[in-house]
Amino acid sequence: MPIITFSSPKMKQDTTVEAVAGDARTLLSVARKHKIPVDFECEEGECGTCAVKVEVLPGSQATGVSLTKREKIVLRLDKKITPAQIVDAEEKGVPPPYRLACQFVVRDENLLVTF
Repeated sequence: MPIITFSSPKMKQDTTVEAVAGDARTLLSVARKHKIPVDFECEEGECGTCAVKVEVLPGSQATGVSLTKREKIVLRLDKKITPAQIVDAEEKGVPPPYRLACQFVVRDENLLVTF
């Protein structure tokens, strides 16, 4: 089971939760289930409100590297990722630093999510 730690100045302390790998839940749905105050609006990947910094923790292999089409557009327009980072994600499997919580499907990796 992936372990996800959420960190934000909005919270009194970091919160760590377990997610079920492979159940197609987005990071936003995991956050909402555990009452983590990640901002969101459209839930469709169009507004960018739910952009979060995601780090794969040491000892865990990045498996959820693929960006959705909407993430590529919104995160690039918001200057959260560069065209080079998109290429690195697609061709080299290098995770981009930011994701849209409403689009990023939790896989089997341990994550630190900062927002």
